[in-house]
Amino acid sequence: MEKKWLIKSRPEDTKIQELRSMLKVDKIVSTLLLQRQIDNFDTAEDFFRPKLENLHDPFLMHDMDRAVVRLNQAIDNKESVLLFGDYDVDGTTSVSLLYLYLKKYINNLHYYIPDRYKEGYGISENGILFAKEQDCKLIISLDCGIRSVDKVELAKNLNIDFIVCDHHTPGEILPDCILLDPKKKNCNYPYKDLSGCGVGFKLLQALSIQNSYPQEDLFQYLDFLTISIGADLVGVDGENRIFAHHGIQVMNTNIRPVFKTILELAVRPMPITLTDVVFTIAPRINAAGRIRSGMFAVEMMVSDDPELIKKIAAEIEEDNKKRRELDSEITLEALEILDNTENFNSRKTTIVSKDNWHKGVIGIVASRLIEKHFKPTLVFSKIDGKYVGSARTVNDFDIHNAISQCEEFVDQFGGHVHAAGLTISEEKFENFCTKLEKVVQDSICEEDLIPQQKMDYCLDFIEIFQITENRTKIPKLKRILDQFEPHGPKNMKPLFLSENVYCTNSKLLKDVHLKMSLVQPDNDLQIEAIGFNLGSKMEMVAPGLPFDIIYTIETNTWMDRTTLQLNIKDIRPTI
Repeated sequence: MEKKWLIKSRPEDTKIQELRSMLKVDKIVSTLLLQRQIDNFDTAEDFFRPKLENLHDPFLMHDMDRAVVRLNQAIDNKESVLLFGDYDVDGTTSVSLLYLYLKKYINNLHYYIPDRYKEGYGISENGILFAKEQDCKLIISLDCGIRSVDKVELAKNLNIDFIVCDHHTPGEILPDCILLDPKKKNCNYPYKDLSGCGVGFKLLQALSIQNSYPQEDLFQYLDFLTISIGADLVGVDGENRIFAHHGIQVMNTNIRPVFKTILELAVRPMPITLTDVVFTIAPRINAAGRIRSGMFAVEMMVSDDPELIKKIAAEIEEDNKKRRELDSEITLEALEILDNTENFNSRKTTIVSKDNWHKGVIGIVASRLIEKHFKPTLVFSKIDGKYVGSARTVNDFDIHNAISQCEEFVDQFGGHVHAAGLTISEEKFENFCTKLEKVVQDSICEEDLIPQQKMDYCLDFIEIFQITENRTKIPKLKRILDQFEPHGPKNMKPLFLSENVYCTNSKLLKDVHLKMSLVQPDNDLQIEAIGFNLGSKMEMVAPGLPFDIIYTIETNTWMDRTTLQLNIKDIRPTI
């Protein structure tokens, strides 16, 4: 699908020069920093050297004082406590983090992850009954619960208290319990983009401050929080940047055996970045919840038994392979259904369903369908008279808000701007689809229906190296760009545009990847580049034809030699 190329607006020249002088950097780096709202020495220091002492006071979060009082009550009275987490990576890492930290203070500590297929998203009745069986007086929910009004009421009737740690958008009616969620209307917590695990971490931070526990004991678990940040695609700015920066340091200096085993099975060498977390560690943890049970993933992450870790990690690796096979199979089926759907091309939404599709991969399938049909997309599996679905969106269109306008047809629903999960009764399904299409028709902009590729900076190859630099070495620009890590939403890896490029040599790798040597007129610099899955662009880069490229600046190590390499994201003919 052809994308619309958009270059970010360039900051004012005076501001670029001021920041250059202040930080002693070149205009490229100065521009990239200004685009990230970094405009003085202090914000630059926070960006490049994130400090744990700059974390916000957890007691700024509404209800945090009540939460700490109730948790201390459980510790003092030696109560049984249940940690209830969602079945995805955010939920399972949350439970693992809180379990490992709190088990020193709570002897009767239990955890529960709902079955994705039998119980669905959110607090479940089975989980509450399990808590009752264990004589739990307190449930702490993680990455879910902000919309579970009836389930919290059920627990209350069973004399079980609730602390909800969630980061999803609340509904109009809130559960009657202690609620920790920075997105609550009456919550003045200064950072709103925490993951569910992040909210749980703030609870532990508040507990450790109140009880004068050593903060270092808590910071050793930042690897779990970092995985949740990467997996849940929350912003990697502000407080999350501090968490992720130090969490990656934990993983690279003292990696937990479970994550070391996962990386070894995936043949991913150290050191790692947040990108490696997103594409290597998180999918494998998620695979357990998608194929069998999130309890399986938690069991692996909280274990200190090397043999058990290896056994479960190997089974999860197989789960991940099975997940990829299901993903491909269901995507092909969904595309075939859409090809035979009347008036599909005139609709603003993609809604597709089939009996007994595997619920664990329908969210991934929704993302795959957007690659082919760029519209807000919902994929449903019909199971036992219920439609269970996952929604994904395009650009910045708010799919959560759109679904909330159809809430009278929805049995269960939760999510955020870019993704949501929902359950609909069979008799309400058609009405839901009709209304959602109307809501999207009325509110979506045509611009939102065009895939976009946003670039940070238009760069000539010659600018990559300083005049005095040895071109066989890694340039200073690349070394500074490495310090922009960790990358993710709100701090994506800088993307560059170079125009009027020529290819001097090209070949296909594995029939799909495009390997090239590139030059620009009027300079003698030749740079190696690779375009993964861009083999279809081979004719576009034929000798003598000028073209434009979008890329990130990377390195490639081969036979103990590290060289500069561009990672090409898109190619188009020069106009």
